[in-house]
Amino acid sequence: QVQLVESGGGLVQAGGSLRLSCTASARAFSGYPMGWFRRDREFVAAIDWSGDSTYYADSVKGRFTISRRNAKNTVDLQMNSLKPEDAGVYYCAVQIYNRASLLSPVSYDYWGQGTQVTVSS
Repeated sequence: QVQLVESGGGLVQAGGSLRLSCTASARAFSGYPMGWFRRDREFVAAIDWSGDSTYYADSVKGRFTISRRNAKNTVDLQMNSLKPEDAGVYYCAVQIYNRASLLSPVSYDYWGQGTQVTVSS
């Protein structure tokens, strides 16, 4: 069974930081690329299976960092210098069957339920 559970969302002032985590069942994590999206499946960041390659939307580059902790079946998104426009529901996703672009939501096979990020100005 494939399960993804996000955590770490909350309310933060503009300029602040949050760290989102996505914990996956072993079946969903081992050896697969993972990504973070927000709102209406807008690409935020992605990481390959090894953690050696990462990808970011231009709007978050330099502020957000994606990483994975394979021993914990977890992928994290460290978000710094948050802006009001970063607010929304953040989703993690895993690409198991597809082999298409990691930047496209249609390339991902399973999704978490999402975690809310609110940024006050």
